[in-house]
Amino acid sequence: MMNKLTIGTRGSNLALYQTNLVIKNIRNLYPSIQVNTKVIKTKGDVFLEKDLTKVLDKGFFTSEIQDALYAKEIDLAVHSLKDLPTEMPQDSCIAAILPREDYRDVFLSTHKTPLSYFNEYKKIGTSSLRRKSQLLAVNNNLKILPVRGNVDTRIQKMLDGNFDGLVLAAAGVKRLGLEKHITEYLDSDLMLTAPGQGAIALETRNSDEKLKKILYRLNDEKTYMCVSAERSFLNTLGGGCHVPFAAYAYIINEQINLKAFVGSLDGETNVKDMIVGKKERYLHLGKELAERILNNGGKEIISHLK
Repeated sequence: MMNKLTIGTRGSNLALYQTNLVIKNIRNLYPSIQVNTKVIKTKGDVFLEKDLTKVLDKGFFTSEIQDALYAKEIDLAVHSLKDLPTEMPQDSCIAAILPREDYRDVFLSTHKTPLSYFNEYKKIGTSSLRRKSQLLAVNNNLKILPVRGNVDTRIQKMLDGNFDGLVLAAAGVKRLGLEKHITEYLDSDLMLTAPGQGAIALETRNSDEKLKKILYRLNDEKTYMCVSAERSFLNTLGGGCHVPFAAYAYIINEQINLKAFVGSLDGETNVKDMIVGKKERYLHLGKELAERILNNGGKEIISHLK
């Protein structure tokens, strides 16, 4: 049994909340383990003016934490799963996924104005091409502008008058206790979410068998299967978290239902599809759905994106 454990995390309020949740779960199972936290700045924390729609680095919010893991400066890395590249290095693995929070996106606005009332004169902040594509598919007159910063920072920018509305992940807003700012929850038919959204991933070294056994007890099997199907879809397309691709999986009666979306940047063209199959085939289902979407117009959309 391990005596000490050092966890690496980003320093935002949301990242620290997620890390403290992991620590709480570890201490509930293994109260004798001493757990320390090491805050690590990633490129995403340093280059705050960088437009995320122009970011090609798939590890923009994770690479430095992973480097510390490989250098044995930390034993465990805590990530928002949607930030983690789908191709994992040989030296590490996702040892556990915690139970998923609310997977949906939410719309926040001044004066609680619904999204359906927005027009070209009201500014919506989002740095997600996925969200922008789907918003423009609903109303191509919307004025969508990039916004950077942590969840609480973005909300403050809206309250300060820089934006009339925001689209954010429900999980982050809820974890920080900021639900009072939510105007509406966006249905997946309107806004399909990023692969892995709402899930917390625990990454450790492949060689650390003791820690992998400890973390396995924290793993939520249903969440793990669902987000792995979503990431399999994304990996087959070759995308990261800064592309207009979306996927969401859920389990009903021992079967995985996987929805997915690929859209153009202007919202004019998109391909949506869904696949259902045995939950044990979660990785294959993600790949199959990606290939189906590619063959039904997705290839052309992706070639224009490149």
